[in-house]
Amino acid sequence: MPSIKLKRLQGIYTISQLQADAPVPSWSEGEGFVNISRGDDELSIICLRERVPDDVKSDGQWACWKFLGPFAFGETGIVLSVVKPLSENGIGILVISTFNGDYLLVQNEDLDASLLQLANAGHVLM
Repeated sequence: MPSIKLKRLQGIYTISQLQADAPVPSWSEGEGFVNISRGDDELSIICLRERVPDDVKSDGQWACWKFLGPFAFGETGIVLSVVKPLSENGIGILVISTFNGDYLLVQNEDLDASLLQLANAGHVLM
């Protein structure tokens, strides 16, 4: 499996859920990583926790890591090499892919264990 460089992004992230037909709220915009996904049953937003209003359904306090590439679209095993050691050790994750790269989110309560497992798997944490 390849060794991947992962850069920790500043801040605590959360995932929020809104109604499927809700407009994208202005509070989701700003610094840091933002992911907005709309399905037929929900609008999900991942962003810095500090921006999410208290009355919005949200879950978790997540640390966010960016995979440092570049990686070709057809390159295989990149995400698996990071996810496998975490999954095999009972650590839940969120993985988001964008045009330019991939992001890994780990619950803050699992942060120390995930750092250990990623380092043991040969990944470089920055």
